[in-house]
Amino acid sequence: MDTKQTQIETDVEWVYEIGSHIARGDTLDEALAATVSFAIALVNCDRCFIYVRDGAELALWVWKHLDQEEPKYAKLPLGKGYTALLAEHRVPLAISSNSQEHSEASFFDQWSTDPGETFVSVPLLARKELVGVIKLQHSRPRRYSLREVKLLSSVGALLGADIGISRLESQNSDLLMELETRKLVARGKGILQRELGLSEHEAFLALQRQSQQKKRPMKEIAQAIILNAEVRQSVGQN
Repeated sequence: MDTKQTQIETDVEWVYEIGSHIARGDTLDEALAATVSFAIALVNCDRCFIYVRDGAELALWVWKHLDQEEPKYAKLPLGKGYTALLAEHRVPLAISSNSQEHSEASFFDQWSTDPGETFVSVPLLARKELVGVIKLQHSRPRRYSLREVKLLSSVGALLGADIGISRLESQNSDLLMELETRKLVARGKGILQRELGLSEHEAFLALQRQSQQKKRPMKEIAQAIILNAEVRQSVGQN
């Protein structure tokens, strides 16, 4: 088997492994850890960091330093320095400076072939939105091939899509919880209105007051009222 064929099979194996983590629904940590190992093996970088979007910042999620040095930045602001450039261009960029505030970036066809690049950033994208970044650092400049950049971009797209889906699932879960809370509060209000002769507003204020006094969520107060009503109804039927 020639070297090129071996290389292709290795590339496919790495992408398959990362894709398998995502398809199985493994934790994001596992998929990102596999990506760090893939990136280091692919381009032989000395440091690899993966940041994931957290509000208006990118938070450091996983990393590996071959020199065991502590990460310099735990968070990166969105919309400043090279994160702004990544969000705008949505392609891998070579960064000429390691400063967060002042960075110059170049596209692949502008990258140095002699001696190569020291800092490379690959975006994680979810429907064109920047949701993370893979940062690759070399102690000595290294030349990047088109194959390597395409592979890193493909992995960035896989991870970005996974992060985007995870966020949608989280939002849907929050929405379902909110709807469930509203249903319980509505039932609790209805019981108070019926049993105490209160208006809807007065019943809501009564729930709110108990929630504050007992320092418990309104959902739990409403659940207790519903349970008590069901118990009384059951006893009455017996």
